[in-house]
Amino acid sequence: MIQFPEIQSRVQFITKINEIELHILREDEIHATISGNKFRKLQYNLQEFQKGNYDSILTFGGAYSNHISAVSAAGKEFGLKTIGIIRGEEIEDKINENSTLTFAQNCGMKLHFISRENYRNKAEDNFIQNLKNKFGNFYLLPEGGTNELAVKGCEEILGEHTSNFDFICCAIGTGGTISGIINSSEKHQKTLGFPALKNSEFLKNEINKFTSRSNWELISDFHFGGYAKVNEELLDFINEFKSRFDVNLEPIYTGKMFYGIFELIQKQFFPKGSKILAVHTGGLQGIEGMNKKLELKNKTIIK
Repeated sequence: MIQFPEIQSRVQFITKINEIELHILREDEIHATISGNKFRKLQYNLQEFQKGNYDSILTFGGAYSNHISAVSAAGKEFGLKTIGIIRGEEIEDKINENSTLTFAQNCGMKLHFISRENYRNKAEDNFIQNLKNKFGNFYLLPEGGTNELAVKGCEEILGEHTSNFDFICCAIGTGGTISGIINSSEKHQKTLGFPALKNSEFLKNEINKFTSRSNWELISDFHFGGYAKVNEELLDFINEFKSRFDVNLEPIYTGKMFYGIFELIQKQFFPKGSKILAVHTGGLQGIEGMNKKLELKNKTIIK
């Protein structure tokens, strides 16, 4: 039986501003290559995979996907065959230029590239059946890894060591991680989600699929133009954060979340005396790929 170790991530104090305490939950430290929330999402899915008569694990992602990276790493660690359906046929002959895809391939993941148009059909029955005809009897993981078993794993992010905080902050991609956090949060706690997407209203319905609780709110003002979009202000903030607190942030999720938290503190969003816990969901592998893009545009790189 594949068994992930029980891990309690450490809480690190960051700073105190205007009588508001900010701490960080270092989920990024729990595994070297199966990073942060991906570790939590995969835990019970891999156990379910092992219960069935599956040949491989198949999942979806973009060229710099944290999920693709983590699934490939888990495949290597546990000796499992993994298949990644990658968005964008134009990337197929540029794998060596992409650190995420190179890592996944080196971990043994079979990469299959499809057009962006076909990628939109990834949840349709006919599309999945065609993949089964091609790749055999695989265990299907959705893009981003979010399903009920992933949410169950993410419910273990919080615990007794996080019970004394008033606000729990989490970056959002597909909504699975924050759903688990909401489910395991204390009654007195409020969970704030910071979407990485520009048009994020649909996330409310996605989150409500996995939780019946109402002690949460989406903060949708800090997407910086949309998924994987950045500007100099965000990049400078990430580098300053590293310099001041010796904590690496990436620009897709955690950098935007922390920028938003600091802005909300300055705008007196949080009551005085509040204790905030920001969950660092990992994803640092994406920095290398982002820096290559930034270098081509002669922009600030992440240090």
